[in-house]
Amino acid sequence: MKQGVLLGLSSSTTEIFSEQLEAALDFVRAGDTLVVTRLCRLPRSTCHLLKITETLSAKGVNLQILDLAVDTGSATGKLLLTTLGAVAKFERQLMLERQREGITKAKAERRYQGRKPTARAKADQVKKLKAEGLGRLRSRRASALAEQASAVPSVFRLFTSTLGKQP
Repeated sequence: MKQGVLLGLSSSTTEIFSEQLEAALDFVRAGDTLVVTRLCRLPRSTCHLLKITETLSAKGVNLQILDLAVDTGSATGKLLLTTLGAVAKFERQLMLERQREGITKAKAERRYQGRKPTARAKADQVKKLKAEGLGRLRSRRASALAEQASAVPSVFRLFTSTLGKQP
């Protein structure tokens, strides 16, 4: 019997985690149990959660979530998991709604300024990279700058709009 441990150390939104999750879903076989420490680290959305559980179910694999003591090996576990996924989505939507309301109120009171622009503050470095011919985000230095600025899309926009089209 095959045994293995696949670790996903980051959230489900990262590309690396997605690759590891796909590897885990390919690796498991009928009769296996995929164990996850926390539900919030597995799916990107309720739809994604249901897709994962459907994939596992079709392969004859159970899903066990340790912090919630949920195991999809039983009908009750499947019901509980689906319900928790729906409640989590509802809770997220409420949180975003409250956040939008708070931002609107803060803007009306002129207390909200938004987040500080990150990539624009490094526009000079981006221009220098462009001048050196490192305008592609795939280059190590451009990628490092984008990650340092925590703004890969913003750096990309600087490359394409402010500084001219990508080579």
